Amino acid sequence: MERLEVIADAAIQVIATDGMRGLTHRAVDRAAGLPQGSTSYYARTRAALLELTIARIIALDRVVPPAPGGPAESVARYVFEAITTGRTRMLARYEFALEATRRPELRAAYDEGGLLIRRQAAEMLAEAGSPDPQRHAGLIVDWMEGTIFGALAGSSPEPTLESLTSSAREILAGIGLGGE
Repeated sequence: MERLEVIADAAIQVIATDGMRGLTHRAVDRAAGLPQGSTSYYARTRAALLELTIARIIALDRVVPPAPGGPAESVARYVFEAITTGRTRMLARYEFALEATRRPELRAAYDEGGLLIRRQAAEMLAEAGSPDPQRHAGLIVDWMEGTIFGALAGSSPEPTLESLTSSAREILAGIGLGGE
């Protein structure tokens, strides 16, 4: 793994653990196990560190490739992985969502990541036969985001892969794709 990825991954961990206020060059150095000053060598300013980190989140936050069972299984697996193994990344991403409302320089990068996910979902739905893949992708991604946020924020119980698959099938059936 390259040094910039190590730094960005450590920054994701710091943000997920301590929030945006906890993100400092020193905190990232400690989290990465690097000598003090390493992070500031690669990202001189806080803005540069934020840009590096959001770029890494976007690179890691991809809709999973189609699963053998079809779009419902793909969508369910994405949500399940976001809640479980991707929990840290998703917590940091939601911190960025709020920060981007106050920092225009982050807004474009954050929006780019969201558009990428919607574009990937639209492609998957078009292949599944959606007559309106853009609109349907918006519905699916909004369900995904709400489910992930609810599970991470603790406002809803953490779902199982099976319950997510069932819900994804119901949503896909509701937009005329049969959920398969």
